[in-house]
Amino acid sequence: MDANDLKFTWNEITQGVTSNVSTSDDGNTSPTMVFSVIGDSDSFVPRPWPKTVFQTALIEAAKSGGETWILYNGKKHGLSKVVREAYKNYEDIEFKTRAAKNKISDPDRHVKLVNIAGKEVFQNTSEKTTEFKTTRGEGQEFLLDFEKFVSEQDVSFFSQQMDTKMPVPIAIIVCEGDIETIAHISKALQHKLPVIIMKGSGMAADLVVDYLENKNLLRKKASILLGIRFDDTTYQELKKHLKSIDKAKDLVGVFDLERDDPLMLSNIVGETVVSCWSIESTLQSYTNEGVKIPKHDKSSFHSDVSHTEVNENTNKGSSLAWKLLRRNFVSPEEKIIYQVLEGFKESKPYVLNPKYSTPTSLPLYFYFGYQLLQELELIEECGPVLLLEALKANRCDYVRVLLDRGVHLKMINLPELYEQTVSCQKCKFKRKDCLHMQWILKQIQEKQAKKLCHEYRSMMKKRIKHGNQQNAKYIVEELSELSVSVADAATGLCRKLLRYKEYSTDDFSEKEKSPTINVNLKDTTISDILLWAIFANRKELAEICWLRGDNHLLTGLVCSAILRKLSKKASNVKEQILSIDLEEHSKLFEERCISIMDSMYQEDSQHAIDLMDDEAVVWGIHSSPLTFAYENFMYDVVAHTCSQKYINIKWYNNLAPDLVPFLQSAIRKPKNFVTAPLTKYIFNYMVFLTVLVMYSSFVLTSIEKNYSEVFLARVFEYFVYLWGLGDLIEETISCFGCLEARGRSHRGYYSRMKRYLYDFWNGVDLLSYALLIVALFVRHVHQSKPFTDARRIYALSLLVMYLRFLEVFLIHRKLGPTLIMIKEMLKDLLRFLFIAVFVVLGVGIYYHTNLWPDYEAMWDGGWQNWRIWTILYYPYWQLYAEINLDHLDGSNESNCTSVTSADSSKCPREDWTVQAIAAIYMLFSNFLLVNLVIAMFSYTFERVQENSEKLWRFERYTVINDYDWRIPSPINLVFLPYRLFRYLAKHDCCSPHCKQISILEQKKKEKRKREKNEAYQRSLQKITALRNHSKI
Repeated sequence: MDANDLKFTWNEITQGVTSNVSTSDDGNTSPTMVFSVIGDSDSFVPRPWPKTVFQTALIEAAKSGGETWILYNGKKHGLSKVVREAYKNYEDIEFKTRAAKNKISDPDRHVKLVNIAGKEVFQNTSEKTTEFKTTRGEGQEFLLDFEKFVSEQDVSFFSQQMDTKMPVPIAIIVCEGDIETIAHISKALQHKLPVIIMKGSGMAADLVVDYLENKNLLRKKASILLGIRFDDTTYQELKKHLKSIDKAKDLVGVFDLERDDPLMLSNIVGETVVSCWSIESTLQSYTNEGVKIPKHDKSSFHSDVSHTEVNENTNKGSSLAWKLLRRNFVSPEEKIIYQVLEGFKESKPYVLNPKYSTPTSLPLYFYFGYQLLQELELIEECGPVLLLEALKANRCDYVRVLLDRGVHLKMINLPELYEQTVSCQKCKFKRKDCLHMQWILKQIQEKQAKKLCHEYRSMMKKRIKHGNQQNAKYIVEELSELSVSVADAATGLCRKLLRYKEYSTDDFSEKEKSPTINVNLKDTTISDILLWAIFANRKELAEICWLRGDNHLLTGLVCSAILRKLSKKASNVKEQILSIDLEEHSKLFEERCISIMDSMYQEDSQHAIDLMDDEAVVWGIHSSPLTFAYENFMYDVVAHTCSQKYINIKWYNNLAPDLVPFLQSAIRKPKNFVTAPLTKYIFNYMVFLTVLVMYSSFVLTSIEKNYSEVFLARVFEYFVYLWGLGDLIEETISCFGCLEARGRSHRGYYSRMKRYLYDFWNGVDLLSYALLIVALFVRHVHQSKPFTDARRIYALSLLVMYLRFLEVFLIHRKLGPTLIMIKEMLKDLLRFLFIAVFVVLGVGIYYHTNLWPDYEAMWDGGWQNWRIWTILYYPYWQLYAEINLDHLDGSNESNCTSVTSADSSKCPREDWTVQAIAAIYMLFSNFLLVNLVIAMFSYTFERVQENSEKLWRFERYTVINDYDWRIPSPINLVFLPYRLFRYLAKHDCCSPHCKQISILEQKKKEKRKREKNEAYQRSLQKITALRNHSKI
């Protein structure tokens, strides 16, 4: 084949499919990947094959290759039509309605379809596909020579600043085909060109695969797959080509269309290309050109060096990247390398491929970039750029390797990472109809979300608009400030989402006052990358970063809570797929934490138990694992053996964990016994029971009596008021967390109050206080004999207090789950009543409208006489089978008049439709609504029964944690001044001297208690996590 035709075709394609963005030495742009699809033939065997899988695999591999050419024969039918349809689908999805406007040379079109058909070009009139058609060359022979010519061309792999060039990667993809296709494969392998065979496409492709697997079946398979009759000459020629292919089978990759995932083709291509380049004979054309090796590496290639020198330098200069990349310099400066990689990463596209990745999977610049930096010993200095690209492309393998080599992501790269992965590329930030992660973060806090997802993009637009050096320098300084604010914004969003206030320490304040270091040189922490992985929902990367961090248990729980909250917010906007994915990610972290707790308990039970109360700070959230799990309703964590063991120790205050030995310890260890939560719990409910007896006696006998007449009743009443005041103070402390004791919540006051009100028993407590205060007000301020209103409210308050007393049984293993079931069934009952009230109201209005038409005195008289009660009366009691037909048929005319007034009721009118509606309503209510609520109760019973132990342990922790700091009323009134002083000493409400003394005492106590075992507990977490999850 004439070399001029090959050169002309190459120049024709490069000039036709590329824009003047980046050019090589000869003025043309070389591709970073070339696919040559062969196999067009007139099939004699009618065999269907999975064309859609092939089309998807081809396009995905082409997209991951960067600037990719797809060469094909351009025929009307067969394989060429399949390739054309695949590219048409790529255009429609990638460019949508702009596909016709984007020319083949458009810089946004990274995949180019090239028709190598010479003069016999098929004009596609039915479907408009943007492709480039050559004017010279046709047939298999020209295509084979052109493939060889392409493999000998150079591509500027990194940048023109660094003349680092490599051969253009090319892979021959075989589908279907005939004997000529097999000959093409044989000759291509002789030229050391990689071949990928699509197994399952039939004909020649399957014949080659079958021959490589079993050579004895050639004669049988050849006629079946190719569908032709062989003479001796043809058969021997076929056998000759297949033997040649078998000798070079290491250069052949096989993609199974029936079994392999389409995303795996890019991996197979990368492995085959690197395999071809790794063979020494492939490098002969480059070794003669005198590749310059750095001076400090030359000793490794001399035979007269010592044994020690050989061992130290045996790998220097031996990597594939080092041999392939031509360099015109000896040792590039670090700054040049860094600028090269910075420019390269912005111009090379990649495809997100989280499922399948190997060291040689495309894009190949990961593979060669790492080798080059390794050879130049600049992996730690220049590796952050490669790490940034690996994080964006979800390349978990390279992230692990780079982190192992001590590479850290620069803080200045953090805004770019968020902008290209978390930010929505297609939606403006102010759009309200965007339902991606950017919008969800915006709903949490718009200001912080704007820093994460928008400010970097607007800054880059300014950089493009103002290209001069002065403005560029200003942009870099502004970007440095933005990188710090992005990290702070991410942690701020985390705290806002979970409703925690930021925890600040003296060390933090000192850090703020310290001189500011250069942000460009500052490294991000692994926790910053982990938080990004959480917001970007990168499961494997999140696990890798989590394993490399500290405080694995608390960090894992925080990650799980963040993902669960994000899942709920995604579900609120009906983003079900994202919501389910986030929920699954959340469960993964919770399962990892439980796995760590299991392993630690088996390894060292005592330290595993102590670890549940080990407070730490994660993203400004200060808490302990058990407290955080309880605040975020992680039932499995709270119900775990480690948690329950710690709860038992706290419940019995380090005394014998059984009631009888515990009571006996009152003599041996009176201090521990008195301060134990169990003791306070028993004493509190003994006093509560006494108060109930006094309150009952007072309500039953002394509401109308004067104080001077019944002395005992006056004592009972005053004691009830005193006890109520002390108990209300304790509930207020519980609601707002005023004491800030160890193990208490560090959330804001609003979040604490919301969590307090979420508890059913707390709601009952507040209702009893409210009724008692109202009764006291009605009796002493709004007096009205014979004190009927006061008596009713006092009695109602007493009824609620009796319900409160049921909480004492919540700690019991048998009765506790029963109370939980009653509480959950009350929720079902409220839902049922919400539905029933509309039905009852509608039916009642129908009754009243037809029985008492034109009734005008609806709101006459007192509120007890309002007509709304009559409207609700009949349909409500019909729910319980009280039919009241004598009232509904209009025949009951006793105590009624024909004139409407507030003093007497109007006589009903007969209407047969009322009884008809009543019959339908009774059928609907008694058979449907009542059975519905019974079914709801049954489902709740089964659900609670299934998780009864877990739910009971969670509620038990609520009680124990409450009584750990609670002082029973009314004794707490004695200690109230001291507790108030301690609270003021921790805040700015008292003198600095008192505050300093209080803080120093607290720090000394905590330091003595925790410093001894803290380091070991952290190490135990890390070792256990690494054992359970082999991601490092």
